[in-house]
Amino acid sequence: MLDDNKKRDIAKRISRLEADIVKAREYLDTGAHSNWHKFQPLFNRKISDGKTAPPHKDWVRNVFLPNLEKALNETEKLIDRDG
Repeated sequence: MLDDNKKRDIAKRISRLEADIVKAREYLDTGAHSNWHKFQPLFNRKISDGKTAPPHKDWVRNVFLPNLEKALNETEKLIDRDG
């Protein structure tokens, strides 16, 4: 049984994940948000012509988005399980 604070926190996490998915899809469609901090690698950044290179679209499509969608589904299950 989840209390109100936990439900509120889970709802915030769901809204953040949904916003992140929207940004990732916008990047795939238009190239916007290419310098978004969640797209940046942890260690070595690729530099091309003195500028940080944007993330590869295949990585966003095949790794980043599926991980976010999986996290969103698992978080939504927490709410559904509580009823």
